[in-house]
Amino acid sequence: MIRSLFRTTWVAAALALAPSLAFAHTGVGDTHGFVQGFLHPVTGIDHVLAMATVGVFAWQLGGRALWLVPASFVIVMALGGAIGMAGVGLPFVEFGIALSVIVLGAMVALGVKAPLAAAVGLVGLFAIFHGHAHGAEMPENAAGLAYGLGFVLATALLHLAGVGLGFATGRLGDTKGPVWLRGAGAAVCISGFALALGAL
Repeated sequence: MIRSLFRTTWVAAALALAPSLAFAHTGVGDTHGFVQGFLHPVTGIDHVLAMATVGVFAWQLGGRALWLVPASFVIVMALGGAIGMAGVGLPFVEFGIALSVIVLGAMVALGVKAPLAAAVGLVGLFAIFHGHAHGAEMPENAAGLAYGLGFVLATALLHLAGVGLGFATGRLGDTKGPVWLRGAGAAVCISGFALALGAL
């Protein structure tokens, strides 16, 4: 599962973000852009909460959703990132990101067992906003493709952390595990409302 997720992640990132090379400034090392891209998701609490919760949500659904849900988020996010790098505007980005935290947190808190297609569509919708934010906020001195690969890898790792959290709480047993997991989902959901107020 993990190998499939990473293979999908790198292929999707390369295909979706290759056009962004046209918008990158020349003469800047790829390593610099990669580090900046990697740091963008992990230094924003809104991105961290949403992306880790995608992983928990995927674990909660189980089966093929365990890798399809995170992989779908990564693929669509990469496309959104390319759009942002191209300077194409997207309305309500910050509110969309906050809404993703609210909804994903609620899905985990309520233990929702969504159909696979619905889950993929839901995370894909939210991924557009996250990706656009990453791409639009790319520093002018960053190399486009390297920057994109950085935030794609960081996102995949946050998803894996969420999946790992799901497995860890699952080992607490049928009684304590769901309580801890749903409590965490509720906390994420409440945080999303605070983020939404800040986006207004």
